[in-house]
Amino acid sequence: MDTTINVYLTFDGNCKEAFDHYKSIFGGEFQQVSTFAEMPPQEGIPPVKDEEKDKIMHVSLPVSKETLLMGSDTGGEWAKGFKQGNNFSISVNTGEKEEANRIFNALSSGGQVMMPMGKTFWGSYFGMLTDKFGINWMVSFDENPHS
Repeated sequence: MDTTINVYLTFDGNCKEAFDHYKSIFGGEFQQVSTFAEMPPQEGIPPVKDEEKDKIMHVSLPVSKETLLMGSDTGGEWAKGFKQGNNFSISVNTGEKEEANRIFNALSSGGQVMMPMGKTFWGSYFGMLTDKFGINWMVSFDENPHS
């Protein structure tokens, strides 16, 4: 798989409504929909509050063969930096773990790492950062990508 770049949108509780709207425009079916209730307990991360369990943790809608529109709701600690109009990240998915590390390290130089590269409970090798220009990035390598 070659490296792909897609837009990742963040919402303040209305991700499902927004993605239902986008689906009505672009057509197709959601490739994945997960809520915060599905997130397993993790050391060092407080449990999800009841009022946030039905919020969208991740949704992806294929728009073309190469393009996905992805998104999630924000909440808890992540909600502090939410600002409508600046609620997106650029998602980079690579075909090789070494390439994910190279891109992450280069983009984070002079910026701020929000989540270092590491194995996630959803099976990706993933990290998040804000580069020195204030752009939010997500970098991932999926060993077992969705078909």
